[in-house]
Amino acid sequence: MSNLICTLLLFAAVASALGVVWTRHESRVLFVQLTQLQNQRDDLNIEYGRLELEQATYAEPRRIDDEARQKLGMVDPRPQDIRLLR
Repeated sequence: MSNLICTLLLFAAVASALGVVWTRHESRVLFVQLTQLQNQRDDLNIEYGRLELEQATYAEPRRIDDEARQKLGMVDPRPQDIRLLR
């Protein structure tokens, strides 16, 4: 009877030790994954800021006016071409 209890306790101790090892391994894997995701988030935040700055630059009214005049050949209408509608 004593041998059976010792064997069961030994089996329980080994199973517990394997559980601790597996849990620590999973914890390390998840930590590495978390670190990678945080780095990816930081990179995306940097790119988002850059894109916001680029959008603000392209949406500037003076730049739009210059592009319209240079690339599309747009000009201000002459006074005689303006009609007021009421």
